[in-house]
Amino acid sequence: MATEKIPDIIIGRLPIYLRALQRLSDQGIQTTSSQDLGEIVGISAAQIRKDISQFGEFGKQGTGYSIPYLMEKLRSILKMDRVWDVIIVGMGDIGHALAHYNGFANRGFHVSMVFDNDPKKIGQTVGDFRVLDTASMIEKIKQHKIKVAVLTVPATAAQEATDLLVKAGVKAILNYAPISINVPEDVKVQYVDPVTHLQRMTYYL
Repeated sequence: MATEKIPDIIIGRLPIYLRALQRLSDQGIQTTSSQDLGEIVGISAAQIRKDISQFGEFGKQGTGYSIPYLMEKLRSILKMDRVWDVIIVGMGDIGHALAHYNGFANRGFHVSMVFDNDPKKIGQTVGDFRVLDTASMIEKIKQHKIKVAVLTVPATAAQEATDLLVKAGVKAILNYAPISINVPEDVKVQYVDPVTHLQRMTYYL
């Protein structure tokens, strides 16, 4: 399966389906239909069937989808059938919140280290972590073969921190800094800007 041919918008919907399936599974439900899933996630049944069929035939006409089987397949497609070590760069408010966040562990991610360049923060404890100096970041990332980073630094520091991450071999960056960052083609960046999402919603108010 050549993932590069699958539109990014479809890949973006798979975790939404997975979360809905998990909710159904937690209620002890074993099978579902694209109709039921659609009602939960607010996406048409036809769109869900089309999205899922990009990766193979996982359901049967008339009987729908086996929830455990579809969850297993989606986890495999999203490469969540392993645990990914993640680092957080920037121990401001968002970095602090993420370091205390318990939702990573049961969804395929393990925060292994946190970094900052502020001498006042280096060596401090945040949650279960000791804040490490970004000066040691490249060495530590290479040593632990980290591929995923969360960037929560100010906009002015984002590109410099990104360059270090890329140099260290990181291939996926979740960027909370309100700025676009430049990365090579083989590095994937996802932007999280709460204000942008709020602005998108106020249009409808």
